[in-house]
Amino acid sequence: MTERVDALVIGAGPAGLMAAEMLMGQGRRVVVAEAMPTPARKFLMAGKSGLNLTKSEPDAAFWNRVTGALPRTPGYLDNGEAFGPDQVMAWAEGLGVPMFTGSSGRVFPVGMKASPLLRAWMVRLRAGGVELRTRWRWVDLEGGFGFATPDGHVTVNADATVLALGGASWPRLGSDAAWVPMLAGAGVPIAPFRPANMGFHVAWTDAMARIMGSAVKGVAIHAGDAVSRGEWVITRQGIEGGGVYEVASALRDGAEGRVDLAPDLDATALAARFARPRGKLSLGNWLRRILGDPVKVALLLEWGQPLPADAAGWAARAKALPLRHDGPMGLDRAISSAGGIMREAVDETLQMRALPGVFVAGEMLDWEAPTGGYLLTACLDSGRRAGLAAARALTGT
Repeated sequence: MTERVDALVIGAGPAGLMAAEMLMGQGRRVVVAEAMPTPARKFLMAGKSGLNLTKSEPDAAFWNRVTGALPRTPGYLDNGEAFGPDQVMAWAEGLGVPMFTGSSGRVFPVGMKASPLLRAWMVRLRAGGVELRTRWRWVDLEGGFGFATPDGHVTVNADATVLALGGASWPRLGSDAAWVPMLAGAGVPIAPFRPANMGFHVAWTDAMARIMGSAVKGVAIHAGDAVSRGEWVITRQGIEGGGVYEVASALRDGAEGRVDLAPDLDATALAARFARPRGKLSLGNWLRRILGDPVKVALLLEWGQPLPADAAGWAARAKALPLRHDGPMGLDRAISSAGGIMREAVDETLQMRALPGVFVAGEMLDWEAPTGGYLLTACLDSGRRAGLAAARALTGT
């Protein structure tokens, strides 16, 4: 079976749905094909503990955290204006979902969850004529876009197409990179995928068993030029959580990690604390009085060997504790992925050079950003840009 539509979007995650929203404004027939039974499964999973939609900070600082294949040629679209934090907040509130900004600048729905926003978004899209087809898996590029569907093989030809199938992380939620052979076969250059926003394996000693699952708070991780003050968690596999994800790309690429257990004290002030007499206290209790947190003490004893001999040495070790790990966790546990369609494969409108009329958005592109609002906002921004460019291609403008 073969059919023709005005606009086709493949992938119903945030980037794909944003592209569909832009396309529907042209009054054309928009079909969204999604391999999974329901849309935006990774979006919903990421929002289970609180949907961090964006980060409220100046645009320049925000977009400096996004690296890779997201072209920003001034004037090519909307005078080069990105769909940044302010625009994302206004868009969400336009869906009837009030937002609030936390003390860290991270922006969440008042209700915290992702599902109300997704429901409101889908209502808007359906009201605009967007047709969502679930369990439609893209399988070939023969004579159009071929899909395996519940009703058999269907080929769809479209005047404009946006691909937003995700990268290679959390494959059980749909981002399995099954599209790579098809695009590579069409001459699209693709960089190998690597985990991003991931944890790191650590071979803990038995002494750490008592704090497994504990949150690490009030520390700073330094990795190259990257610094994180966020919380993270000690797990049986290693270290995970937002504070680690912020510096994960630097650690993955070889930067030495150091943990500052007392980032609000300088070395001199901390050394003065370590100079206090230990008396009859055990080593653990003495360190706990100084650092105020048994988790920090456990990390100092775990990663701080051999232990220092004097107050200055203790302070220096606590201010720059080696972060000892055994490499990043794999793509199946990563929040996102680096790698994908290379920058040179797309023009300034995110149209693929090898496939005219086909635009690409989201994690299919070789870029990365940390969690904390950067990753999700950049996906929405790229979907908007690709959708607007596809809409203009339909009208010939």
